Amino acid sequence: MHTASFDGVRDAARQLAGHAVRTPLIESPALNELLGGRVLLKAENLQRAGAFKFRGAYNRISRLTAEELKRGVVAYSSGNHAQAVACAARMMGTSAIIVMPADSPKVKVEGVIGFGGEVRLYDRYRESREAIGEEIARTRGSVLVRPFDDPFVIEGQGTTGLEIVEQAEEVGAQIDQLVCGASGGGLIAGINLSMAALVPDAPVIGVEPEAYNDTLLSLQAGERLTHAPVEKPSICDALMTDRPGELTFPINRRLERIETVSDAEVAEAVRYAFRTLKLVVEPGGAVSLAALLAGKVEAGGKTTAVVLSGGNVDPGLFSEIIEGRFAG
Repeated sequence: MHTASFDGVRDAARQLAGHAVRTPLIESPALNELLGGRVLLKAENLQRAGAFKFRGAYNRISRLTAEELKRGVVAYSSGNHAQAVACAARMMGTSAIIVMPADSPKVKVEGVIGFGGEVRLYDRYRESREAIGEEIARTRGSVLVRPFDDPFVIEGQGTTGLEIVEQAEEVGAQIDQLVCGASGGGLIAGINLSMAALVPDAPVIGVEPEAYNDTLLSLQAGERLTHAPVEKPSICDALMTDRPGELTFPINRRLERIETVSDAEVAEAVRYAFRTLKLVVEPGGAVSLAALLAGKVEAGGKTTAVVLSGGNVDPGLFSEIIEGRFAG
């Protein structure tokens, strides 16, 4: 059984070379001045398929045998993993069926279709995406590419952290802390593997939407828990998992802490990213920046690496946020 490791992250970097975008580590004088520290923004919104998810999807799918590729792949996702799997599958010459919530942003559904993927919609409140995905895999003989609970996916996402450390060194920066969104935990687990090996003294801080605080609750309890029932969905559709992953949670126990942010705070971060940084960042991809702007992570006098994990935002919602019509 393959276990996620930093050696696996390095191997994933070799596997992704020439296929994934080595996204820039951006520094904004205006943001530095505002926060009183040095902030390095990893712009994964500029990654293939618009989010970090391509790293894990390609690392997994590119390792399938010729026979497995003939049978195709299946995945379940609210959008970014969906697009990443469809994109990676097309690059590898195989088919992809993606199980997506019926309330997924239209831009994400269209993205999957644009990459040649077949979409199967489901009701996230009444149906189990895991059960649907596993049934499709059984009946069609397809390979299930999980969104976070797969060691090759975790290691692929970990290349984000590897690049951050390398790029920080290139600009003469020593990272004091790293801030990243947490959902199922694949990205932040992979980053934890990289940071533990390369910058072990720099804490990694996770950020979740207020109502989807399952990682926070799980870390406090020492076991994987589900968050309380939610009355309305968050604008952070990419982070609406109900509990941490089975493989990711043990890795993420090394997190220094978890902070939570409101939809209003996230909207402000999306607005700031567009108006000041000139970047289009989706709400789920902006939670780490939101934690800094809201003062929940102190950046003064420090060098902080921040992961902007995706940019696939619904145009209507983006317009509301940018024009100040989103009330939170």
